[in-house]
Amino acid sequence: SAFQPVPPTTTTTLLSNLTSNMVHLILSDPHLKTPKCLDFFNFLLKNQSLISFKLDLQAHLTLICRLIKARKFTDAENLLNSLSVDDNLRCPFSVIASFIENHCNESKIVSKLFNLLLKVYSDNQKFEQASETFDYMKNNGIEINERTCTVHLIALMRYDQVELGVEFLYRMLKSGIDVSVFSLTVVVDGLCKSGEINRARELVEEMVGRGIKPNIITCNTLVDACAKRWNFGELDMILVLMEREGVDFNVETYKFLIDGFSSSGKIEEAERMVSEMHDKSFKVDTHLYNLILNGYCRLEDLESAFSLFGKMMERGVGPSIDTYCTLVNGLCKVGEMEAAKEFADEMQNEGIELDQVMFDTLINGYCKKGMIDEAYRLQVVMKKKGFIADVSVYDMIACGLCKLGRTEEAKWLLSIMVKRGVTPDMLSFTLLLDTMGFWGGEKVVSGDGKLGVNPNTASYSDLMDRYYAIRNMKEDQKFRDEIQDVEFILDV
Repeated sequence: SAFQPVPPTTTTTLLSNLTSNMVHLILSDPHLKTPKCLDFFNFLLKNQSLISFKLDLQAHLTLICRLIKARKFTDAENLLNSLSVDDNLRCPFSVIASFIENHCNESKIVSKLFNLLLKVYSDNQKFEQASETFDYMKNNGIEINERTCTVHLIALMRYDQVELGVEFLYRMLKSGIDVSVFSLTVVVDGLCKSGEINRARELVEEMVGRGIKPNIITCNTLVDACAKRWNFGELDMILVLMEREGVDFNVETYKFLIDGFSSSGKIEEAERMVSEMHDKSFKVDTHLYNLILNGYCRLEDLESAFSLFGKMMERGVGPSIDTYCTLVNGLCKVGEMEAAKEFADEMQNEGIELDQVMFDTLINGYCKKGMIDEAYRLQVVMKKKGFIADVSVYDMIACGLCKLGRTEEAKWLLSIMVKRGVTPDMLSFTLLLDTMGFWGGEKVVSGDGKLGVNPNTASYSDLMDRYYAIRNMKEDQKFRDEIQDVEFILDV
C-alpha cells in the first residue's frame, strides 16, 4: 500500500519514548545511510522540546565521524562549529580527544576530524584550543594538513596575533611539516602590516636557507610595504634578494614602486620604472603616468612633466581627465594661465569636458594672476555648463576685484551671491570693507548695501579702527552698542 504519514500524536509518542542511548545506536548503525542519519539528527535538534534529553557530545561526534567517512566535510565542520560555540555542549579539548581515541580507529578519519577541529577553533578565535589540538596531533603522530595550518595563520594575522603567528610558523617547521611559500607569505604580510618590514625580510632570508623560496607574491608584499612607508633602504635589500632568488618583477611590482617613488619625490626613479615596463612589453595604464606627472607638477617641474606627457602620447597611452587636470593645475600653480587655457581647450577638443574641479582650478589661477575678467567670464561659462559655483569661487573673484580696487563690481558680485542663496565668506566681505574705506564700509555693515550678510566681530572691529583714525568717539560708541546687541564679544 501507499506510504501513509505518521499522525502527529504517534510522532510525539515515539519521541517521548526516545532515549539518549537509542539515538547513539541509530546514529552508529552502519545499515542506515549517512544522509538519513543527518536528517534524523537535524529533526531532533528542531524538536528538542519533544524529547526528554539533550543531544550530547557523543551524539555529535558519532555523526561527525560518519559524515567525514562519507566525505561530507562541510556538514561535519558545521557540527563541529556548533560544538565550539554552544555553551551547553562546550567541553575541554581533552574530552573530545578521548572520545575520538576510543570510538574511531581509522587514521584518515581521525586526521581529518582533528584538522577540522583545529580549523573550527581557529575560525572562532579559540587560539589556545587550536594550539592544544596542534600539539596533540604532533605528539600522537596524527597527520597535520599544511593547508589547515595556513588557515590558522590567516586567522591569527586577521586578529592581529602576529607574534603567535610567527611562533606557530616555527612550530610547523619543528614538527616536520612541509611549510609552503603561501604560509610564509601570510606571516610576512602580518609583519609588514604591523610595520616590522626588516623582520619580515630577515624571516624570508632565513626560510630561503631552509629551502622555502619566496615567490612574487611574497616579494610584492615586502615591496609594497617599503614603498608605502618610503623605506628605500630596506627596499634596496629586498630588490637584491629578489634578484638573487630569481624572482622577476611583474606589473604589480612596478605599480608599487612607481607609487612609492612618485609620492616621495623620487620622480626620475618612477619614470625609469615606466620605461622598464615598456621595454618588457608590460601594459602601462594612464594612472601610472598620472602619478608621475603629479609628482613633477608638485615640484613645479613643468618641463619634465610635459616631456613625459609627450612620451606617453607617443607610446599610445591615452590621457584621462585626471591627466589634463594634473597638468592644468601645474600650469596654474606657476602662473602660466595662457598655456593652462590652451591645454584646457585641447582637452575639450578631445571630447573631455571641464568638471567642477577644473573650473575651480582655472578660476583660482586667474585670480592669483590678477586676471579677474577672465576668471569672471569663466565663472559665467561654468554656470552655463550647469555647475553651481560654491562660495569659494565667488570669494576668489570678489577678493580679486577688491585687490584691484574695483569695489563696485565686487559689491555687485557679492549681491549676486546673496540672490543665489550663497553666503559670502567673511574674508571677501572684510576685504570689501577695506577697499571701500570707512564711509562705504559703514554703509555695507549697516545694511544700506542690501547684501544680506551678517557682519562678524572682525568686520565691526575693522570699522571701529577707522572711527578711531578720525577720532569720532560718538560714532564709535554707537557701533559698540550695536555689536553688543548682536551678542558679539568685543576685544578690548
